[in-house]
Amino acid sequence: MLNSMTGFASASGQSNGTDWSIDMRSVNHKSLDVRLRLPDVMQPLETALRKTTAQSLARGSVQISIRLGASDDQGLPVLDKDRLDWALGLLADVQSTAQAKGAAVQPIDPVALLALRPSVLGASAAIPDVDWAAILMPAFEQVLVDLCAMRASEGAALETLLQTQLDGVEMAVKDAKALLPDRTDRQRSAVQQAVTALTAQSVDPDRFEQELALIAVKSDITEELDRLNAHIDAARALLADPAPCGRRLDFLMQEFNREANTLCSKAGDIALTRIGLDLKAIIDQMREQVQNVE
Repeated sequence: MLNSMTGFASASGQSNGTDWSIDMRSVNHKSLDVRLRLPDVMQPLETALRKTTAQSLARGSVQISIRLGASDDQGLPVLDKDRLDWALGLLADVQSTAQAKGAAVQPIDPVALLALRPSVLGASAAIPDVDWAAILMPAFEQVLVDLCAMRASEGAALETLLQTQLDGVEMAVKDAKALLPDRTDRQRSAVQQAVTALTAQSVDPDRFEQELALIAVKSDITEELDRLNAHIDAARALLADPAPCGRRLDFLMQEFNREANTLCSKAGDIALTRIGLDLKAIIDQMREQVQNVE
């Protein structure tokens, strides 16, 4: 059973006059990379959130965002008058000092006040001091369950597609094996014609058979076809394994590709070359799909 590394889940609600929302999204990654965006009151939970996530997911780049905001503020900031008084007093001191030294001073730009740090803007309502861990952890765990369910659904579709592609590889290997007897006869005829054309005389039968045997050994693709069948069996076993297998499948795709390349280089036959190119196309499609397997 496969799991994809792609998924999304979310939840939202209201507690103690405060709206909250939890969003999780994941994409493919070589390992597990969890990135959290938390409000200040949730910062102490970061370690627990990471641990809980790692218990459910093995691979993927996972972005988790938790937001809190007063129910009636629509997320809009308000002017903090104490900070504004501080900022105006600071700017007045700067102006008077500059004028005393003969420097030209421009009028205060209200927009520049917004860029000051600390900001003259503040939250419209304070987040209540309650046990947000007790409130949001169950919701977080449920969102994580939903994310895993979506990844499993995507994984099931991936598994179906990969099984179909493995069927294609298996059929191509069978077609290649069926061509081998005729290929040997064609090689014999082609070599004999070439030698006769070059020498314009008959060739010693024993020497001819020796040379033909050497050509047959160098161009033999039986081992490559046997290894491709072994790789098909290994891939099907990985697809049936409940443990995460994306890394192993990715490595196996490299082995598939290596055998297909060798088959093409040894083919020496138009029909076999076509089969080798078809194999490479199927394997390339499989490699793209495997990149998203957990």
